[in-house]
Amino acid sequence: MTINANRRKAMYAGVAALAALAGAGVAWQRQAGLEANGISAEVMRDFWAAEFDTPAGESLPMSSFQGRPLAVNFWATWCTPCVEEMPLIDVFFRQNQKNGWQVLGLAIDQPSRVRQFMGQFPVSYKIGLAGLNGTELGKLLGNEVGGLPFTVVLDAQGQLMQRKMGKLSPEDIRKWAV
Repeated sequence: MTINANRRKAMYAGVAALAALAGAGVAWQRQAGLEANGISAEVMRDFWAAEFDTPAGESLPMSSFQGRPLAVNFWATWCTPCVEEMPLIDVFFRQNQKNGWQVLGLAIDQPSRVRQFMGQFPVSYKIGLAGLNGTELGKLLGNEVGGLPFTVVLDAQGQLMQRKMGKLSPEDIRKWAV
């Protein structure tokens, strides 16, 4: 092998490494929800036009959440990580509602199960009954696999701040109020 061949191999390896790093960076940004244009204007229009029932049978229009920061957590009673993160989300809500923060838990579950669960484990934030339609809404908001829990955080202008697939950590939640 000549010196030029070695240099060429090293150059190709360097270019490949840079491409891999760039791809990993883009994937990380998408996973972390840092891509500002991650949700289309059409999806957001439909999101704000949606309406859900509460476990108490009241109407819960998404438009009532506009104009203030909002965390939307998709969950189910049968989802252990969902149930485990609810107290953490509830503490965040109680500590930050005075700062304008809102939290909405959208249950991807049967209404009777949600009502029974909420009777045993109430939270301070609002709960909406999304049913199977909630899975589709989650996919439109970036939950490509349809898994739970899934959380989307929007700023007061309705722009995506964070998107998280999986159980929230205290560090995830601390980033919301920044």
